[in-house]
Amino acid sequence: MKPLFRLLTELSSRKWISRLTGAFARSEASRLLIPQFAKSYGIRIEDAEKAIAEYRTLNEFFTRRLKPGLRPFDENPDALLSPVDALITGMGPIQAGTLLNVKGQDYTVEELLNRSPRTVSYRSGFYFVLYLSPTDYHRIHVPASGVIVEKEHVKGKVYPVNDFGLRHMKRVLSRNERLITYIDHEYGELAVVKVGAMNVSSICYVEPLPDRVERGDDLAYFEFGSTVVLLTENGILEPRRDLAVGSKVRMGESLGQLHGKK
Repeated sequence: MKPLFRLLTELSSRKWISRLTGAFARSEASRLLIPQFAKSYGIRIEDAEKAIAEYRTLNEFFTRRLKPGLRPFDENPDALLSPVDALITGMGPIQAGTLLNVKGQDYTVEELLNRSPRTVSYRSGFYFVLYLSPTDYHRIHVPASGVIVEKEHVKGKVYPVNDFGLRHMKRVLSRNERLITYIDHEYGELAVVKVGAMNVSSICYVEPLPDRVERGDDLAYFEFGSTVVLLTENGILEPRRDLAVGSKVRMGESLGQLHGKK
């Protein structure tokens, strides 16, 4: 059955299908689905910034902001904050430029960052793969204060990035559409890689997006579920020892301690 599922996924991974899905989600007709959508996925509507009846489209509800104070930031100013509410589906040291065993597959930093010359800075760094399900809050925040030094939009497919997609589709994190943001922090550089997925009509930066950003600021948002891959430069992160693949994290929670290179 797996080859059949892979074939069906290949056929449904065309960008035009996601565009159609996105067009409907942005239409006023889609607002009728909001209550059922929230119920089906167990979304806490009481956490939303606005009452459910105030959202004009399904997409507007999906990219909702939360009430102030629901995602406090870790008080340690040197903490690397989780940019999203997510399930950790991969994490660990980057070994000779390779992210090892992400659901049974290896990825190189070079392919993930679209062969950027910045790749050399991450060959011995650290990585987190953060999966957002439809239940999760879908805005992406700045993990550490700094200056945005480069942005890149990489065109690609829209394969699913759930457990099936990561295990059974070939190298989805580096074949899917990506929006890459490089942030120059006091201790080194970070790369925030937003990975598109099936039925994600777009990945959008907030507007206006300043060059200088502060920890916890709005950075971008997904229109439907997807994944963020967070990379840190060589030798600048001491990850939390209690985190592991399968851990759930919330936006603003510490992923580890940033420090100067040793």
